[in-house]
Formats: sequence, C-alpha cells, structure tokens
Amino acid sequence: MNYYNVKFSQSYLFFLFILTFLSCKQDTKPDVDHIKLDIKIERFDQDLYAGKSKDLKQTDQLLQKKYGMFYDDFMHQMVGNYEYSNAQILTTLFNDQAYEDLTREKDSVFTDLRPIEKELTQTFKYIKYYYPKAQVPRFITFISGFAVQTPIGNDYIGIGLDMFLGKNSQFYPAIVESVPVYLSRRFTPEYIVPRVTETYAREELFTERDADRTLLAKMIHNGKILYFMDQVLADNVPDSVKIGYTGKQLEWCKTFEKEIWGYYLENDLLFETDYQKIQVLLGEGPFTPGLGEKNESAPKLGVWTGWQIVRRYMQENPSVTLPQLMTEKDPQKILQVSKYKPK
Repeated sequence: MNYYNVKFSQSYLFFLFILTFLSCKQDTKPDVDHIKLDIKIERFDQDLYAGKSKDLKQTDQLLQKKYGMFYDDFMHQMVGNYEYSNAQILTTLFNDQAYEDLTREKDSVFTDLRPIEKELTQTFKYIKYYYPKAQVPRFITFISGFAVQTPIGNDYIGIGLDMFLGKNSQFYPAIVESVPVYLSRRFTPEYIVPRVTETYAREELFTERDADRTLLAKMIHNGKILYFMDQVLADNVPDSVKIGYTGKQLEWCKTFEKEIWGYYLENDLLFETDYQKIQVLLGEGPFTPGLGEKNESAPKLGVWTGWQIVRRYMQENPSVTLPQLMTEKDPQKILQVSKYKPK
C-alpha cells in the first residue's frame, strides 16, 4: 500500500436559558422510536487481517462470499487494480509493514464501534421517517492506505477507518503532500456519521442536476444537503463538523456574513456559470482567495451561504416539509421567499 499517494443569578438564568433552548431544539426532531432499525457495522478490516495467517485462497473465497461487490471494489479500485489477481494483491498487502502499522493504530483507536452504530441507527431512523422507501445500505469498515474515506457502492457505504484516526495520528504528517492539513484535521472519529450521512444524501437521495449550473443553484443545492443533515443528525453535532470548518472559520462567516453576501452581488456572481469562477466559492481549501485578511477567510463560502439561505427559507415557511424542500427545483424561488438579506 502506498501511503504517500494517496454573578450567580445571571449565571443561573443563563443556565435555564440553555436548558430551555436545548429542550426546544430537541423537540424539533420527530419521534422515531416506532421505526425498527438496528444498524450493525461489518468489520471487513478485521476479517481481512485475520486472513493474513490463513490459506490465501481460502481467505480470498471467504471474503468474496461475505462481502461480494465491496470486496471486488476494495481489491481493484481502492488498493489495487484489475491488472493483478486477488492473490497477488493480498500477498502484497499482507507483506507490507505499512499495512501492519496502520492496522495496529486503527485497532488502538477503534476498540468499540457500538457508539457509532447507535448514532448511525438514529440518523437512519430519521431518514426513514422522511423517506420510508429509502434503502439502508450495509456499512463496512476497511483501511485502504488513505485512498478513499466513505466510498459508496450498489449496496454498501464503506467507512475508511484510516481516515478517521484522530488529529494526533502519526500517519497524517507523512501524507501532507497528497492530503493537506486542512483536510486531515477532519480525520477524527466524530466526523464518521456526518460524512457517511452526507455521502448517502448526495449520492443516493439528492444527486445534483446537470441543469444546476449557476453559483446560486449550486449554493442552494449544497445548502439543502446541509439542512437535511441538520434534520437527521443528532442535535449535538456542531455546525462546524457538518460543514467541515474550524471554530474560527465558522465565526468568521458569521461575523462577515453581510460582506460575503455583498461580495456575490457586487461581482454579479449569483448567476455566474463559469466553473473556474464559482468553484473557488464551492470547493475545499484552506481559505477563500480574495476574501478576508491574512488568509483568515473560510473556504467554500458559497456552500455556507446556501445553507443560511435554506435555513431562512424554512424559518419563513414553517409549513414546508423536508421532502418538499428537497424537491423544490427553483433556487431563485428559495432565495426570494427566504427574504435573505444579512445585516
């Protein structure tokens, strides 16, 4: 595996306010206790490593039988390709010291996945509440040498545990050329359920339309994805984790919300379709070039702004359901009805 490529009264009143706020926030979530679901994560990472001490052909057959399409995708798209046989790929993998070292660190971090299973179960209960026909995929853990984080297949979502080891992982400084720090700082366990949820939403439920070419359309699409995550993730998941910001980046957006909106308007960007111009406001990065001082701006500002527009739209239209929001195809209508105008 190549790891380099890839006063008291006031305090008391404040406390009561917090309790009241949290209680109200929790009440916004529907009751899903009647939905029968108990997600169990399949440990391909453990099954694969166990095969290291067994007959190679038998290991290959057992993994193929148990994991099907995921196994094929893992072997030929994540850690290898179709130029090599399964036996060749397994042999190379099992003889690689990096695989041994990464497995050891992964096992030290992920000793018990039951809390993650519980979170996933609750999130997918919410998803099933809003979308009863939604198919709950298999959840399969693996390590791929930092090749992929949450791949999605015909019947599964993979969870690349090597890309959620925590900020103190010994491996991340070594792969900084292929995975910069602004990305690897998010490789912590708390990101697993939000990233899985986002992948499922984007790939299975709400794929982006080809017709959505303007910055505004893409802002609203991304804003709807994040609003969907608001509704199905636990209330204690911070906004910073949902969007992948640091705390400072999130505060920067809130502080300069008016200026950010003014930037779009002054530069006639809302209906811009030039990919290079709008991708700067949508893509990942350490900051947004041209905005803020000393590179303190947050990245993907278009995504964040779209999120705020959608939130405002839903506040202004409490009768609109989540499915109705997600099927609304007119981004200009959402902007107009939202009355979004930061001050």
